[in-house]
Amino acid sequence: MSHLERVRLKSTAAGARTGFPFSVPVIAGLDDVSVDAPVTFFVGENGSGKSTLLEGIALAAGLPTVGSDDGARDPWLEHQRALSRALTLVWRQRTRRGFFLRAEDFFGFQRRLVRERAELESRLEEIDRDYQDRSDLARGLARGPVSASLEAMTRRYGADPDARSHGEAFLNLFKARFVPDSLVLLDEPEAALSPQNQLGLVAMILAMVDDGAQFVIATHSPIVLAVPGARILSFDGGRIGEARYDALDHVQLTRDFLNDPDRFLRRLR
Repeated sequence: MSHLERVRLKSTAAGARTGFPFSVPVIAGLDDVSVDAPVTFFVGENGSGKSTLLEGIALAAGLPTVGSDDGARDPWLEHQRALSRALTLVWRQRTRRGFFLRAEDFFGFQRRLVRERAELESRLEEIDRDYQDRSDLARGLARGPVSASLEAMTRRYGADPDARSHGEAFLNLFKARFVPDSLVLLDEPEAALSPQNQLGLVAMILAMVDDGAQFVIATHSPIVLAVPGARILSFDGGRIGEARYDALDHVQLTRDFLNDPDRFLRRLR
């Protein structure tokens, strides 16, 4: 099902919306964008505005940001916060479940997990020192909430986030964070994934759609874009319009290259 139906730019005096990101053509001309499919893809060349709009939607929806900081404080999202205040989101069924992930933020998220784990472990050591002359019951009661938080983190993300490859950790994050009846916004999730793992991501998306989740994804990957029944919105040419999978430049170029890579490589010499 879809939770979020449409995205609109509020009617505001033009002078109040100057500079980036309102200088990006697709943002400046944003009228009414339908995202009411269970899976909607944003596609387009770098700089076309697809990631900027996705970030603005995530902040306007109040989704948790998977990164080293949350969206309300992330200094790299200052302009996107301005965009979020200028957006109107039209909901079919409001959900607070879900998250927003930019692929480049994943290392920051891993570092955040390591830091929070170290803080919890340090707190347990502090409790043991403070309660060394107290009863086992008193010490156990003091340790309880901290131990529970540490155990929950381990169950969800593993004991050592750095023990997995980047792609494995990426998929593990999705397994941990994908929940039913949620809205998930992903910016270029294929960046850390092999073709095989991209297929694994597609399988996860399809399973979560069956459980009532909705996805809006900015991607360049022909594999990820092949999700059956997805709506594809192209940001190329300074406007947003629906596109067919077979007509996408990403798909055609990849298919032509794989059919005859030597022909392409000869032209590069």
